[in-house]
This record gives sequence, C-alpha cells and structure tokens, in this order.
Amino acid sequence: MTSYHDITDALSGLLSPGKVTADREILEAYARDETSDLSAMPDILVRAESVEDVRAVMEFCNTHGLPVIPRGAGTGVTGGAVPVRGGVVLSLEKMNRIIEIDRENMVAVVEPGAITRDIQDAARAEGLMYPPDPASLDSCSIGGNVAENAGGPRAVRYGTTRDYVLGLEFVLADGSVITTGGKFVKNATGYNLSGILIGSEGTLAVVTKIVLRLVPAPLFTFDMLLPFPSLVEAMNVVYGILLNRVVPATIEFMERDAIDLAAKFLEREMPFPDAGAHLLIQVDGNHEQAVFNDLDAIGKLSCADPDTIIIAQSPEQRERLWKARRSIRDAIKKFYPVFLAEDCVVPRSRIPEFMSDLKNYLETKDLRSVMFGHAGDGNVHIDVLKGDMEYEAWTQGLPELKREIYRRAIALGGTITGEHGIGFIRKDYLSLALSRDEIELLKRIKKAFDPKGILNPGKIF
Repeated sequence: MTSYHDITDALSGLLSPGKVTADREILEAYARDETSDLSAMPDILVRAESVEDVRAVMEFCNTHGLPVIPRGAGTGVTGGAVPVRGGVVLSLEKMNRIIEIDRENMVAVVEPGAITRDIQDAARAEGLMYPPDPASLDSCSIGGNVAENAGGPRAVRYGTTRDYVLGLEFVLADGSVITTGGKFVKNATGYNLSGILIGSEGTLAVVTKIVLRLVPAPLFTFDMLLPFPSLVEAMNVVYGILLNRVVPATIEFMERDAIDLAAKFLEREMPFPDAGAHLLIQVDGNHEQAVFNDLDAIGKLSCADPDTIIIAQSPEQRERLWKARRSIRDAIKKFYPVFLAEDCVVPRSRIPEFMSDLKNYLETKDLRSVMFGHAGDGNVHIDVLKGDMEYEAWTQGLPELKREIYRRAIALGGTITGEHGIGFIRKDYLSLALSRDEIELLKRIKKAFDPKGILNPGKIF
C-alpha cells in the first residue's frame, strides 16, 4: 500500500459500509483515553461489529505490517488505548452485546464492548452477581477490564477480573480465531491461554467474546462509614477486622486531601469533614443476622463512638456514601486537569508508612497529592497534581517522580501497579519491578502471539 488513503479504501472494501473512516474530526476522539496529558492521532478508525470484522482487519494489517490498537471504552489511565505510533485503531465499542445470562450454569457470555455496569445489572436480574467493580464501571467495557485485569473495591473478598474469566474467543495478529475455555469451571487441558491474555493490554490478541463466571447475589448488603483521626488508626482497624475473620466485601480508605476534594467537587459537606481518614466498608451475606454480627464486630474493633458510625441500608443511602469515593478521579480531572495517576501495591501493613513517606517526599518538591484506595488489598491510588507548576518543569520532573514512587513501593515489598497496567506511561520503569529474565520471557510470549509486533506497539516494553 502506498498511502493511508489506499489503506482506507482497501479496508473499506473488506468491510461493510460505514465501519472505516479517516475523517480527522472523528479520529480526534480516538487520539486519547483517560490518561492525563497524553494523545496521539490514529491514521484510520475501524469500528468492528463482529469477529469476522476483527479477523479481516487483523489479517490485512498483519500482511501489510500496520499497527493495530484495540480499543474498548477508552477509560484506561496508562495510555493503553492511545495510538502512540499511529496506525489503525480497532474499536470494539459496537460489539457490546450481553449474549446470554445462563442462570443454570451461573455464566455470562458477553462481547468485549459491553459496559461492566450493564453486565452487573443483567446478572442481578437473574439473582446473580458479577463481582469486579472498577471505579469507572458505569462507563468502562468488559474487554478493557480483561485487558487490564481490572479490580475494584470488592477485590478484597471477591478477587479481580482474572478470577471470573472462564473462557475467551480471540483473534491473533494473523487473523486466526481461537476459542479457549467455556461454560465450565475446571480445566486442565493444556496451557491456560485465557490467563495469559488477561492483563496483556491488547498486545497479544483481540478479544471478541468473553465467558464470565457469576456467583449468587448476596441477599443482604450494608455499607458503613467510619471516621478516624489518622490513617494509621484506620489501618490498624483494617488489620483487626481481617485478623478476626471478618472479611467484608470492600474496605476502602480516603485520606484527608481526598475527602476535601470530593466535598469540593460534590459541593456538599462530607460526613465528619475533620477526620484524618475515612474507611468505607461493605458487608454482605445471605443471612441478615450474620451480616449484623459482622457490622457489630467491626464497630467494636474500631473502638468508635456509635454516633460516629454511619450505616447505609437502602440503595439510596449506599449510593450517597459511595458517591464521594467514586467521584475522586472526576474531581481531580475537573480541578487539576494535568496530574500523575499511579496505583502502587504494598502489603496492607505498610500502607501508612508508604503514604506518609511519600507525602513527605512530595512536599519537599512542593507538590500536592491526593491518595485513596483499597485498604483490604494494599492497592494505593496516588494522584500527584501539577497545580501551578510550570509545564516544562512538571514534564522534566516526571521521570524522577515516577521512579521515586515506584522505588518506595518496591522497597516495602510491593510493586508498581495493581490494576491500571503498564501501558505507555510506565513502560520505561518495568525493569524496576521485573528482572531481566522475566522481561525477556514476556517478550518471547509477545513474539509467539504477534511475530511482526503489530498489536498495540509501544506498550508495556
């Protein structure tokens, strides 16, 4: 092919009308995801509507050595869907069907563009639950969740996306269509190909169908908010809860800066606005008395005055409590549009040390930060705000800033990302977390799936 005009015409000839475009105004919307301060224009957009569309595009692009960037809803925050080397953005947004909710086998069969909240609602209508609940669940797609192994608040009890994928249909770089797994739980037949693809960030194959394990929906769910003078005191309660064999569905924390920012964004005062930290805990189960016993145990372990514990029972009350936690990222984007978003993981017991040490370091650089996250699994979201800093100084300081954050997490026994992935913005730091031999093995896997390196180039490595 001599030009992208010729490529556009050729792809248009392979697919039905309206699926291929090189219109610059349309392409502009696909030049970015939710990553702060990162964009790159694609050359062509293909909106696939079937596995056959995906197969045809991959075979064509592989033959001609064209970069292909798979894209779901574009809600990632590490540049995974940004076409940093141009090429063809392969959007799966129109492959959004919930094909089946199989109540008898407790399985959902879905396309990659299906929105996570819609899958949860469809499962709930059958008395079932799809547990993973990333903060962007109202807008993120299940294909993106698989690509990043998305987690969310309920990971402490229920696990992450990887724990619910029973099977995949996917298309390799050369157009081969592979199906692995299915509507069964146990599988010891050959390598776990689904497991390799989960968290592969669109660099190995394009997922076109997903079989998800569902679980019975709990009959009773209660949420509670507990304020604490400091994060250290809040985390001590977290240890106590888990050591006493109480395993809530969620244990989320917000430190003071996150509480203040959420209040500003929502334009309302938060409960206990002077607290140094909040814990937001969800308890669920099938027996009301057992759930009440857990709530009572948590209250006693917190040593809190009963008047300082808020328990939400109705959906409206629960939504009000969770609104602040789920709005933090939107608040940051509104008031501080340029920021660094990190999601390091450390052992639960090291969260206060990690955050305190990191806050002190950032203050020496005159940088403000907002921290919150999943206390139950040690996943800390660190958002560093550019604020009034000169843009050039900000960009020049980012490499050192990232390295310091990662170094401190690793030194405490953690790693550089828990659920957002490596993508584009962390690829230069992979060697901090993985050995040379580990990285070489990953590259060999990449080459086995994608010999020409056309799938999402410039990501992870």
